[in-house]
Amino acid sequence: MDVNRRNLLGTSAAAAAAVLALPSEPAQAVPLISTLGRDATQFGVKPNSPDDQTRALQRAIDEAARAQAPLALPPGTYRTSMLRLAKGSQLVGVRGATKLVFTGGGPSLLSAEGADGLGISGIALDGGGIALPQRRGLLHVAAGNDVRVQDCEVTRSGGSGIWLEQVSGDVSGNVLTDVAVTAIVSFDALGLIVSRNTIKGTRDNGIEILRTAIGDDGTMVLDNFIADIKAGPGGSGQYGNAINAFRAGNVIISGNRIRNCDYSAVRGNSASNIQIVGNSVSDVREVALYSEFAFEGAVISGNTVDGAAFGVSVCNFNEGGRIAVVQGNIIRNLIPKRPIGTAPDDDAGIGIYVEADSAVTGNVVENAPSYGIVAGWGRYLRDVVISGNVIRNALAGVGVSVVPGAGTAMVGNNVISGTPRGAVIGLDHIKPVTSDLTQDGAQRFAQLVVSGNAVRPS
Repeated sequence: MDVNRRNLLGTSAAAAAAVLALPSEPAQAVPLISTLGRDATQFGVKPNSPDDQTRALQRAIDEAARAQAPLALPPGTYRTSMLRLAKGSQLVGVRGATKLVFTGGGPSLLSAEGADGLGISGIALDGGGIALPQRRGLLHVAAGNDVRVQDCEVTRSGGSGIWLEQVSGDVSGNVLTDVAVTAIVSFDALGLIVSRNTIKGTRDNGIEILRTAIGDDGTMVLDNFIADIKAGPGGSGQYGNAINAFRAGNVIISGNRIRNCDYSAVRGNSASNIQIVGNSVSDVREVALYSEFAFEGAVISGNTVDGAAFGVSVCNFNEGGRIAVVQGNIIRNLIPKRPIGTAPDDDAGIGIYVEADSAVTGNVVENAPSYGIVAGWGRYLRDVVISGNVIRNALAGVGVSVVPGAGTAMVGNNVISGTPRGAVIGLDHIKPVTSDLTQDGAQRFAQLVVSGNAVRPS
């Protein structure tokens, strides 16, 4: 057969003409159900019905789980009591159009136990403000590997929003609003990511990463937007926090945007090896970034804080709190008072506070009604370096404990300006007991090195 360029072009042209001559057929979209599995309406579920859909929905969930197939919920509103999810249950809705409305009659809207491989996406959960029992979420999962809750909405929960116990997986891209307790709670995680969620309007906390005993946790809390967190029950810091890690080791909290909290933006309590990195914080009314009580190891780096009673606090050496790096943060526009409920003698208006085995380097603190940086509380001071920082417009630049029994500290090579009370001051707890230690003839202390600071008079 003689095949040449002219023959090939002629054949191609003829084939194209034949195709064009065929009668046109409208394009057929692939049916939604063929890609998503079972359709809930096949089981008698009725979108937008005023009737309770619990029985039909539960049957659809059970049948789809047995078939190891996703269950598609078409657009619409579904009124329902509690639904139980089994191992491998996959609920798929149309984001912004599929809604489950809780009618009561159970401790949760969606509840699962031992549900490995659970997946929920594109579904709105409306709790209707119906009160839930303590330690329950509108979505409640107890024990599950590879649980995924993505692109959902949780609103008007009368308890917590999402409650997880002994869960691994991914909670991401969800919107949680108007939550009576805490938006997302994790107890004893097995490997969890909480990311890219929007949380607004809770009355306890935003996100809680908790453990029943001190131990490794490893949860990553990344790139969430958290705002308007109230300390509804009161207290002295248990509530009103955007992110709270309690007893949970090796937690990473990074890239979050946090504003308007009654207490802290990030609070690590007895949480060793915590990393608080690259978060943007504004308008919080207590310590913005906190590492406290029985922890060993905290990295607080690259954050911005604009408006707080304290910028950073790394404390409780008396409880075993030690080892920290506080580096490269911008902290400004601090306020002079802490919330009602804290101890009446608690100080405020301080940029950075540390106690033991810590390096404070490369930070910028501006507009602090009290001190730019403080090291030590009475004798609770050991091995602290304060170097390479810029402190502007504070009552005093650096305060360092100089009471008998206080440990070693070095304050060197900082730029300090606009501090009328002095650049470096010796403290007895929060009470100043020396003149400016950067000045010629100032009192000297064996455990304290002050050198190389550039000081601009006020």
